[in-house]
Amino acid sequence: MEIRHAVHPEQAKTFDTEQLRGSFLIRELFTPGKIRLVYSYYDRLIVGGIQPATPLKLDVDERIIGSKYLLERREMGIINVGDQGTVTVDGSGHTLGSKDALYIGSGSRELTFASASKNQPAKFYLLCAPAHQSYPTTRISIQESEPLRLGSDEQSNRRTIYKYIHPDGVRSCQLVMGLTILEPKNVWNTMPTHTHERRIEAYFYFDFPKDDVVVHFMGPPSETRHLILRSEEAVLSPSWSIHSGVGTRSYTFIWGMAGENQTFSDMDDVPMASLL
Repeated sequence: MEIRHAVHPEQAKTFDTEQLRGSFLIRELFTPGKIRLVYSYYDRLIVGGIQPATPLKLDVDERIIGSKYLLERREMGIINVGDQGTVTVDGSGHTLGSKDALYIGSGSRELTFASASKNQPAKFYLLCAPAHQSYPTTRISIQESEPLRLGSDEQSNRRTIYKYIHPDGVRSCQLVMGLTILEPKNVWNTMPTHTHERRIEAYFYFDFPKDDVVVHFMGPPSETRHLILRSEEAVLSPSWSIHSGVGTRSYTFIWGMAGENQTFSDMDDVPMASLL
C-alpha cells in the first residue's frame, strides 16, 4: 500500500509539476492480476484499483491500518468500470456489471474479487474510509441510482450525476460516492467550482480514448494549478482545493467524499471573478 502524506496549501504553491503529480495524482490503478492501494492522510481515505485475472483476496498490512482486517473499523464503496465481475463478501457473492456499485459495511472480514472472463476483466475502483457504525452491504445498479441532470450546451457542461452511496440512497457512515457522465460534445465539469472545507474528495476519470486527456484544475481559488490526466487515473482533492476539469472530449468520472458530514450540497461556492 502506497502512503500519501497531507500537503499544506502554502507548501503546494511551491510545487513544480512533478511534485504536484507525485502528491495528488494516482496512476496505474489497474494492472492485470494486481491490487493497487493508496492510503491518503486526508481523512484517512484509501483509493484502490483491482483487475483480477483469477480471484484475488484483499488483504492489507495491519500495521498500516491499525486493525486485524481492513474493514474492522472501515467501510468501502466499489464501482466496476470494466466488464462483469463478482465481489464476494464473507462468502456472499455480488455480481457487478459495468458502472454497477457495491457498498460494504464495516465488520466485513473477507473480500474476494473475480472477473467473469479473464479476457474481458472487471475493473473494480474502490474507496475505503473510517467508519464508527456498520450499515448493510448493498449492491446498486446504475439504473437504481438517483440521477441529477445539470448544465447546458451553452456552457459545454451538460451532464448527469448518478448518486450511489448517500443519505437518501444506500446508507453509509461517512462515505459518499457516485459517478458523473458528460453528454457527447460536453467537456466541462464542476464549473463554476467550489471547495469542501469539511471533507476530501477523490476523482477518477475514465471512458475516453487513451490519446485524449482531462485537465484537472486544483489549488486554492486564488492560486490555481492543473494536472493532466489520462483515462483511468485518479486525483486526490484536499479540502482547501477546488476540483474542476475539462476534457479534449466527453468523459465519465467517479467522485467520492469522506469527512465530517454527508450533505451533498455542503460546498463553498467560488465566484468566477475570484479565480486566479
